[in-house]
Parts: sequence; structure tokens; C-alpha cells
Amino acid sequence: MDRPLYVSTRGGVAPVDFNAAVMMGLADDGGLLIPAAIPDVTSKLSEWRKLSYPELAYEVMSGFIGDAVPADDLKALVQRSYSTFAVPEVVPVKAVGKLFICELFHGPTLAFKDIALQFLGNMFEYLLARTKGKLNIIGATSGDTGSAAIHGVRGKAGIDIFIMFPEGRVSPLQERQMTSVPDANVHCIAIKGTFDDGQRVLKELFNDMAFKRDYHLGAVNSVNWARVLAQIVYYFWSAFRVTEATGASSIQVSVPTGNFGDIFAGYMAKRMGAPISRLILATNENDILSRFFNTGEYSLGKVVPTLSPSMDIQVASNFERYLYYRLGQDAAKVRETMALFAKDKRIIVPGKDEGFAAGRGDTAMTLETIRRYYRESGYLLDPHTAVGVAVAEQYAVEGVPTVCLATAHPAKFAATIEKALEPGLAVHPTLEALKALPTRKVLLEPVKGVIKEYVATTLR
Repeated sequence: MDRPLYVSTRGGVAPVDFNAAVMMGLADDGGLLIPAAIPDVTSKLSEWRKLSYPELAYEVMSGFIGDAVPADDLKALVQRSYSTFAVPEVVPVKAVGKLFICELFHGPTLAFKDIALQFLGNMFEYLLARTKGKLNIIGATSGDTGSAAIHGVRGKAGIDIFIMFPEGRVSPLQERQMTSVPDANVHCIAIKGTFDDGQRVLKELFNDMAFKRDYHLGAVNSVNWARVLAQIVYYFWSAFRVTEATGASSIQVSVPTGNFGDIFAGYMAKRMGAPISRLILATNENDILSRFFNTGEYSLGKVVPTLSPSMDIQVASNFERYLYYRLGQDAAKVRETMALFAKDKRIIVPGKDEGFAAGRGDTAMTLETIRRYYRESGYLLDPHTAVGVAVAEQYAVEGVPTVCLATAHPAKFAATIEKALEPGLAVHPTLEALKALPTRKVLLEPVKGVIKEYVATTLR
């Protein structure tokens, strides 16, 4: 088997294999790592339809990993990663009203991030054991990534994890899922600011090459290619389930997104040959991405707190990966465009990508959608999924079924469900158990020097 290579969107890194790409996280030239070639799997689709979720995950992933990880080791890693999920099919796909809901929230932290981060945590541990290495993970979260990352690596040998989250801007349960984990290798940092402040500090730390090298920094945010890779799988999985159930030849998928990582995985699946006719990008009031796909202008706004906090993001950290393809895989053009955005906070990309539709679901639409789906179908949507459903309804196409990705269990956002409906509807035993646990965190300014000092002191 060959060994697929990865290149940087900015062209300043020699091609590396999958293992090096995972450990590098953010590319050393400040860009993002992407596969040098995308496998065409159209000839394998009928064979893949029959596979279980872990079997499908192995097939999809091995095309991007090759012999960098021996086949038996990769199979075991995938099996272990999905054995922690509460349902045997890992990702159930359910018909709800006129739509299909792809439930991605049956992992340990009840969020779609578990699908990637259970795998990434096991992959990190496996690669470190091979090299007897050490890894210090630094991440920034707008809600779910932090807890999923912590639960992916808690107690794992050779790894410490530092997660920054905006104080008072994640839900109380999301905060508890992070701060109640007692393992000594877990460090929670509440920052005085927004998620974008955390994201900025994260990039500054990774661009400090001496610090990155001396402290063995690694990334779990969606900048890590392994995150995107694990997410590609459920696009194939849901397309197979729904085309089988309906007899349709393809589907469209609605994705609530703030960081562009989840929908970028769908873009990759589509390019590989998954039976997906269109991706529907759904944002809340923080609509930099939906504005871009509708107007061609990518321009920074102010972060607005909403009922779907994991999407309260303006600078989408994965957008550069898509931009690379949109600009004809021209790394020099990507460098120039990203430098322009850093200076002017605004870029214009001419033309339109017909593979995407985009829309915005605001607070009123979110609440109305939660109410309507519960009353009409008895199905409870979390606020992020409700944004995806609200936007999906604007793009219904006769004969093409629509799948909406359900990104979190509604119990993680019980206050919103209560606001839309009534108290006591959104509960989950895992979350109820958190309420009695002790928590720990530090509160720091979102300044590179302050965070750097805290990491260095803690590790000393």
C-alpha cells in the first residue's frame, strides 16, 4: 500500500505523511494541512453500503493513511474509538417529518465532536507509544470541542491537554463537562473574552516555532486533519442509509457550522464520490460563512452571543482549506489572500460554488423550529441542529432527500429547550451526574504571553 502525503495550503512545508500531519496539527508555515490527492472511491460505493460504521470508517480513513499505520492497528484503533458510543450503529439516521436526522451525539460527551476526538485521542496515544514521545495539546473551544477533546485524551500516557474557553459564553453543562474531569493531565483555562480571542491566541502560540518545538505542542481543534478525516465517514454513512430507504440517487446535507470543519468534511466526501448533490451551510446570526457563499464576500463582523453558542464564531478556522481548492490549489494565492484578510478583515472571492447553498437561522427561527418539530413529530432538536433544520427547509428539492446533521443532544442546552417548550423535557443521565461533581479551572486574559507562561509553569 502506498503512503498518501499532505501539503500546506500556504505551500511552505515539505510534504509529510499522515502520522506527521496529525502530530503537526497546524502546518508550520501557518497554513492548514490537506491531502496532496483526494481518492476517487466511486467504484467502491456499492461495496461500502453493506459495511458497519467502524468498517466504513476503516475503509474511508485508510485511503488517506495508507501504510503509515498498519491495517490491523488502524482497524483496532477505529474499533476502540467507536466502542465508547451508546448505540450499536454509532450514528443512527432517523426520518423526522419531511427530513432525515443524522444523530451524531451518542458519544461520551453527547456531541458530534466525539466522533472525531475519540479517534484522534487513540491515534495520538498510539503514535506517541511508537516514538516514546510527549505531546501537549492546546485547544480553544466555543463549547463542545473542549469537552470532547478532554474526554478523548483524559488519562492517556504522554499527553497533557490545555483547553481555553470563553468565560460565561459556553453553556453551564458544557463548562461542567470540561472542568469536572479530575485527571491530572487536564487543564481548563477560562479566558476573559470570546472564542475568537482564544482562537487568535492558539494561532499565535502555534506560530511561535521555538515554543511549539520546545513544548511539543499539538492541536485537537478542527485544524487537525484527523478531525476532518473522521467526520468524512458519516457523510457516506448517512447518504447510504437514506438513498437505500428512499430509492433516491443522491441526498443533500444541511450542516450547522461556525468553524467550517464539519461541512468541509462533507465537501471532501462529495469530491471523493459520495452520493451528495449539494451541501447546505447553516449559520446563526454570526453569518460570515453564509454571507460568503451568497455574496462572495468574507468579512469580519462582531461575535453575537446566541442560543447556539458553538457556532458563535466569526473567523472560521477551516475556511482556508476550502479557499485552497476554490483558488485552484494555488498556495501563493492563498498566502496572498490570507495576508489581505489579516490586514483588511475582508476579502472578495469571485464566482459561485453551485455545490453549496447557504442561509441563516436566527434566534426566533431556532425557537420556532424546536417548538414545531416537537409538536408535530415528537422530536427534540438541540438549538444548533434547529438552525440546520430551519435553513434546510428553505432549500427543499423534489426527489432529493435532505439529511440534517444533529450535532448535540438537546439536554446539553436544556435552558433553550425550556425557553422554547417547557422545563424537564431535555435531560440525560450523563449530564445530571455532572451537577454534583467538583470543578476546577483558572481564569486568564486571552494574551499569548499569559497563556504561554501558564502552560510552561504547569508543565514544570
